[in-house]
Amino acid sequence: MTIRFPSPLASGDRIGITAPSSGVGPNEQDRLHFACQWLRDQGFQVELGECMDGSAHISAPAAARAAELMRMLLDPEIRAVIPPWGGETAIDLLPLLDFDALAQAEPTWFVGYSDISTLLTPITLLTGWATVHGPNLMDSPYELPETLTSWLDVATAAPGTVIRQSPSNRFRRGDHDDWMAHPNITTHTWNGTGSWRRLDEGSGPVAAEGRLIGGCIETLANVAGTPFGDTSSLRGEFGTEPTIVFVEASEDDAFDICRNLHGMKLAGFFDGAVAILVGRTAAPGMPSLSQDDAVLDALGSLTVPIIADLEIGHVPPQMSIINGAKARFIHNERESFLEQQLG
Repeated sequence: MTIRFPSPLASGDRIGITAPSSGVGPNEQDRLHFACQWLRDQGFQVELGECMDGSAHISAPAAARAAELMRMLLDPEIRAVIPPWGGETAIDLLPLLDFDALAQAEPTWFVGYSDISTLLTPITLLTGWATVHGPNLMDSPYELPETLTSWLDVATAAPGTVIRQSPSNRFRRGDHDDWMAHPNITTHTWNGTGSWRRLDEGSGPVAAEGRLIGGCIETLANVAGTPFGDTSSLRGEFGTEPTIVFVEASEDDAFDICRNLHGMKLAGFFDGAVAILVGRTAAPGMPSLSQDDAVLDALGSLTVPIIADLEIGHVPPQMSIINGAKARFIHNERESFLEQQLG
């Protein structure tokens, strides 16, 4: 599969805001307005969609959410689309999206994480668009440690740019800052430290190259084994091209994560992987099974390096990872980093 990267964002470009899953309730409106203004302050135009209602678990009926997302992704005047946050059931959009139309169109930057993984990963696998697993809109104004790269820096980078990210040694456990009380907040209160660590039984240096693919375990487990989660398209005609798979848990306990990862493995999601990157999580372990144990129980038999505690997903800070990008991952006693190439 040929991966196609959207053109770099430039000052004056329009960014579309829509909620393909959950919308924004009245208590978070101030944060939404602040985040939209933050984009304007970076020099971009902002188009706020109609599917933004936060009174229920979805922002609008599935047909309306799918239509608005398709319109924004195909509109040549909209150069990036980002949701306010994730949600619960973006999976109901998959049969309603026109993947053939997307495959024939010029790609648009599509960014997000959590339930948005349900859309990002299938779009990359079925259309060849590079998509960005990174902070949603409400998280975007947060300042990042200098070792990490924001989605906006990814989306504005020139073709051919190599983006290197390394451990930030910053860690925030627990919930997001209170947006209702502090809607204009741009800095986290760090309450811990963290570094990447080898989770599997191997102890030697890790050096892996392959195409990146992955996302949120709780949502991708439901599409693995279907046409929307078939990673074989990244492995080439003969199935020999390697992948680097990244996964992260939102809130499910260790038993659920273990079952989900086993299911993804049985469905072939990890076939061809030369390394597995696991995001930090605040999801609960169980008395007889920790989150680490859950990963090893399901994936240890793959006998590939498994590296844990990367800044992926639900525990800030958050790096940006490009689905479909060629990547190089290094982890040893001297250095640890993930490099991704645009185009």
